[in-house]
Amino acid sequence: MEKKLEGIVEIVFAIAIGAAVLYFTKDIAALGAYGYLGAFLIAALSSATILFPAPGWAIVIAMSATLDPVLLGVVAGAGSAIGELTGYIAGDGVRDLMNSRIKETKKIQEFVEKFGMAGIFALAFLPNPLFDIAGVIAGGLKIPWWRYLISCAAGRVLRYILLALLGSFTLALLS
Repeated sequence: MEKKLEGIVEIVFAIAIGAAVLYFTKDIAALGAYGYLGAFLIAALSSATILFPAPGWAIVIAMSATLDPVLLGVVAGAGSAIGELTGYIAGDGVRDLMNSRIKETKKIQEFVEKFGMAGIFALAFLPNPLFDIAGVIAGGLKIPWWRYLISCAAGRVLRYILLALLGSFTLALLS
């Protein structure tokens, strides 16, 4: 019974974080005034939603006009990876709640066995709204959280560096 309660708490926690971020989405842009710390927080909060995207990447691109794009990408990517832990926590909670009644499909098992952390990296790098599902799956499969976080951070840092460089270049052309 203790594992089920822990699972419920993890799911409720992840949903509450996502709901709070969605509620305060209009206020997230104001964090841009805090420079790199603001970029970290914007990316973390924007990635903390599950299946409902928040527009943090657009704010980070705008910030690239005044901040170093590479450092901005590293900071925002790290924040984004930490925010993605909400999906991982929800998946872990679902697994705890359902215990052994969850039977992973053969396709998911094959994907994890074949691609492992490289698959998490690729999904984190590519802009797609389905990455939250990868976090839920990783949590449900009990992939160690630190391995998930490292793979996610590597993909997100690379993505945010490229977005910030593109934003910086484009904004310089427009001015």
